Amino acid sequence: MLINELVKLSGVSARTLRYYDEIGLLMPSTIAENGYRKYSQKDIDRLQQILFYRELDFKLEEIKKLLDHPDYEVKEELKKQSELLLKKRRHIDDLLKTIEQTIQTMEGELKMTNEQKFDVFKNNLIEENEKSYGEEIRNKYGEAKVEASNKKFKEMTEEQYNAMQQLEQQLFERLKEAMASGDEFSVVAMEAAELHKRWLSFSWAKYTKEAHIGLAQMYLSDERFTAYYDDRVGQGATQFLHDVIVAYAANK
Repeated sequence: MLINELVKLSGVSARTLRYYDEIGLLMPSTIAENGYRKYSQKDIDRLQQILFYRELDFKLEEIKKLLDHPDYEVKEELKKQSELLLKKRRHIDDLLKTIEQTIQTMEGELKMTNEQKFDVFKNNLIEENEKSYGEEIRNKYGEAKVEASNKKFKEMTEEQYNAMQQLEQQLFERLKEAMASGDEFSVVAMEAAELHKRWLSFSWAKYTKEAHIGLAQMYLSDERFTAYYDDRVGQGATQFLHDVIVAYAANK
């Protein structure tokens, strides 16, 4: 199948298909002497898989890593994609229900608590965390601790949720300031560690310095965690935060 035929079949633009070729995500099986790209049935099936993952908001580099993995099995992945799409549909249904209830509240037909207004957003955050980090967290801390943490997060009030968000921004600012000095034992560094502890305590059922250090080590061992702080604070932020948390725990 030529590229124009694949465009008509899939709805994906020729420009996008060429970009997928450039980054090695979807390369045509053959390229004719005249430069025309020719896609095989295997290529077409791979494009379908790519589009499924795009619907689930996966990044292109994540999709490529998944599809190129030697243990990738299409049927099993389709089952996983189906589960994820069902979760996404449930989330949309919950959003629509919350909107409807909000309208009814505005019209005096119903009275929603502030907690009910934000339940759908908190549930979605938990599901996103489960999708991204659930397996690693559960392996490290066990089912009971993770479920207790999720329960505490779900029961968070609007004020607590806003305070948690503000606290994280303060953490980013303090961490950046501490990094500038390069001293993980500085007063500002200890303030960053304390802010991180307080941020965790919003969702952790119980805080221990051992668990705090364990989480910091996980930040370094998993590139997704590393990217979270490095992208928001600066290159090397995750390593510095790890060192700060270790120093903070030692002082405690």
